Amino acid sequence: MTVGIRTLGQHVIAAIGWDRDAGWAGTRDAIDAAIAAGVGGFLIRGGPRVEVAQLARALHAHSPVPLLVAADLERGAGEHFPGAVSMPPALALASLGDTDAVWRSARIIARDAREMGINWALGPVCDLDLDNGNPIVGTRAFGADPQRVAECGAEWIDACQAESVLACAKHFPGHGRTSIDSHLALPVQDESLTELMASDLVPFRAAIDSGVASVMTAHVAFPALDRAGLPATLSASTIALLRGELGFQGLVVTDALDMGGVLASHDQPAAAVRALAAGCDLLFAPDDPADIVRAIADAVADGRLDDERLSASRQRRDMWAAWGRWFPDSRGPTLDDRTWAKQVSDRVLQIARGRVPWVPPTCEVVMVDDDPASAAPSRGSFVQSLRALGRKVTVVPGATPSGEGVLVIAVFADVCAGKGHVSITPQSRLTVRLAVQTARTLKRDSLVVLFGHPRLAAELPDASHLLCAWSGDKGMQEAAARALVT
Repeated sequence: MTVGIRTLGQHVIAAIGWDRDAGWAGTRDAIDAAIAAGVGGFLIRGGPRVEVAQLARALHAHSPVPLLVAADLERGAGEHFPGAVSMPPALALASLGDTDAVWRSARIIARDAREMGINWALGPVCDLDLDNGNPIVGTRAFGADPQRVAECGAEWIDACQAESVLACAKHFPGHGRTSIDSHLALPVQDESLTELMASDLVPFRAAIDSGVASVMTAHVAFPALDRAGLPATLSASTIALLRGELGFQGLVVTDALDMGGVLASHDQPAAAVRALAAGCDLLFAPDDPADIVRAIADAVADGRLDDERLSASRQRRDMWAAWGRWFPDSRGPTLDDRTWAKQVSDRVLQIARGRVPWVPPTCEVVMVDDDPASAAPSRGSFVQSLRALGRKVTVVPGATPSGEGVLVIAVFADVCAGKGHVSITPQSRLTVRLAVQTARTLKRDSLVVLFGHPRLAAELPDASHLLCAWSGDKGMQEAAARALVT
């Protein structure tokens, strides 16, 4: 490849996915190809903490320029990297009414990331939780109130960037009103600019005022901002609003280019070129980084892309990569940090109905999983934690509990990319209903533990006792288990 093409490769952030069977070995060729294409960084998806650290450190060590190594860290590194610290979802933290909890959570997340070699945290979510039917925001947001979300988002950014880890406010200009998951299709929102300025854009303005390093665009169309109906990622007028009216001077980055929302009318190379032409600086997670780099080079050669403007984007990338440059002696979370993470997970638990019955030494658990297996974290932590706390646990099918004592019904109904819905499915609701009815027939107490948004409790009316644990992450599963035995 020529030096010019390798330089253009810096606009691309290549995705690396951990394979449970092959580890990184299955992606070695893709990593080598991405490095050969001169990519400006990597997005790491999954993998044990130690393995991620080894890979990220190797990438930093072998790169001729400072790299941006990113990960989705909204709920802590433990959300995707086993062995790292897990945190409650943003909405759970905000429910405490304690911005110090948000600040400390983000600081621990950044410390964990930094020690692993990750210098770019793709958070916080600055969307508003405005639509009960939204399948992709929900507990990821700090709430529905613009000022409250703005305050929490600013705290998160300040704490994260104080540890020399770039933060990323997402998804501009707002994904909170949508009823469609942009992983699957293109949502269209009809709010006027006046309405957006008064609500959805308030947290993004606060994030910019806090000096956030990057802003991620939404694969959502706003006709009031773009008459052609293009998603924000491809809309020059929408990004001009971000740069002009809101005065943002940092990195504008796309959401992943493998998502249905941006591919509604463009293939990945065309979407990449269109995004850069619209004013984006960096392109996230294309299937074939080298193919994207070739498309960029062709667009520069035929005048569809202005190389002078792209040069300004690369300068921004270089500046922020140098600012967050990783060093091997980066300090990770302390023992106090890990203890606090468990304590705050305990604090956010909510009794949505009834009470939490004390679980006797022997108990039965019904597992009701409403999430796609491909997107869901491990479900074993809840039962494993109960056993570690001295309970003899038998996992039973939903309609056939036969023992004594409290029947615990664990319902997993999280926000998952590509899931496409937020409500609990009829089959899962029926399973809960039958389990509760069977327990009543046997004159046993039953407790539903909901690993999802508190408002989903209304979909489980048969449960007399319901504990909300917000999400199915390992940390929240462990916190729910502690609540049942103490």
